[in-house]
Amino acid sequence: MEHVNSYYAASANRHVPYSQLTEAISCDVCVVGGGYTGLSTALFLTEAGFDVVLLEANRIGFGASGRNGGQLVNSYSRDIDVIESRYGHDTASMLGSMMFEGGDIIRSRIEQYQIDCDYKPGGIFAALNQRQLKELQHQKANWERYGHNRLELLDKAGVRAEVETQVYEGGLLDHWGGHIHPLNLALGEAEAIRKLGGRLFEQSAVTRIEYGDPAVAHTAQGRVQAKFMVLAGNAYLGNLEPKLAAKAMPCGTQIVVTEPLSEAQAASLLPNNHCVEDCNYLLDYFRLTGDNRLLYGGGVVYGARDPDDIERLVLPKLLHTFPQLKGINIDYRWSGNFLLTLSRLPQFGRLEPNVYYMQGYSGHGVTCTHLAGKLLAEVLKGQAERFDAFASLPHLPFFGGRRFQVPFTAMGAAYYRLRDKLGV
Repeated sequence: MEHVNSYYAASANRHVPYSQLTEAISCDVCVVGGGYTGLSTALFLTEAGFDVVLLEANRIGFGASGRNGGQLVNSYSRDIDVIESRYGHDTASMLGSMMFEGGDIIRSRIEQYQIDCDYKPGGIFAALNQRQLKELQHQKANWERYGHNRLELLDKAGVRAEVETQVYEGGLLDHWGGHIHPLNLALGEAEAIRKLGGRLFEQSAVTRIEYGDPAVAHTAQGRVQAKFMVLAGNAYLGNLEPKLAAKAMPCGTQIVVTEPLSEAQAASLLPNNHCVEDCNYLLDYFRLTGDNRLLYGGGVVYGARDPDDIERLVLPKLLHTFPQLKGINIDYRWSGNFLLTLSRLPQFGRLEPNVYYMQGYSGHGVTCTHLAGKLLAEVLKGQAERFDAFASLPHLPFFGGRRFQVPFTAMGAAYYRLRDKLGV
């Protein structure tokens, strides 16, 4: 399959597609999945001298990595105080020491490999009420305990100076956050892998895995024999490995992109070109693109079902935030899946001594996927401590198994939607 009809696909940098695997080959490491997890893993490993093959079922960045909101959001979907209360001080200390690393990896990749992906620094967490603003104060203190000293708390006037809307009571500006064209980042990382000698294949879905030493990944027209294998398909892995499918659930989020705004319009909406996400449980997020369009996302569809009318779902949210854009044309609309875990923390681990997996970033995938690739490379170089800090977290199945994942989680979403409306 080709990329979905998104703004990102329409504005992607020119690139030559990678060929389909049509033969039997061997390598040190076979990476299954051409999204950020797989690309980060493959790039760190090729840099370290491993012979790497990456297999993508569709096109590089086909899934969430090429469809997301493009925001570099630090930390995890559960903040560090929650991690400490559930899993203890030692685990929190280890995970806390890594929670700002993913963004640094992305910035270093952009600089090192000269990736043209419209990177802009700065991201805002926007509070819709006083309770959320107090939570942001608490978040700021938590992050500062772990060395993040580039946070700025905004009052109502401060957030209004950053975002031309009446809906926010305050915010937290993370100067270590930022935003990118996510598909162009993925394509740039893939090209870096190729230049370093890694082999990438598109339209090469893995249909079966033989576990053993070596492990073998079979595709429709070829196979890869590898000393190590990494499963990095995330929400698009399907049922290739049922043990992983039972532990997480694909969810869809929707995005619209407007027609180009004038320079004056764009500057009036977001004067410093920071990206924004609100603090609701079911949050909205938005930013300007490199050509001054407003990209706006929000909503969750559980069970990875595409909505019938994305514009109908998202445009009212956009106009509630920016009523001054009434009458604006929507040029692009699409949906993409991310993988949700019950704990909202990523799942790293081993299926066999030589077969690894990383999945389930629960909405914080842009930065954490890049960290994941670095940790997996550390494991294969003999340093497993940081990877094992994640692998030791319990990977809980959803209640009721796969049959009841969607209705149970949808009930939870309804509860959180009500909390958002009540501001509690």
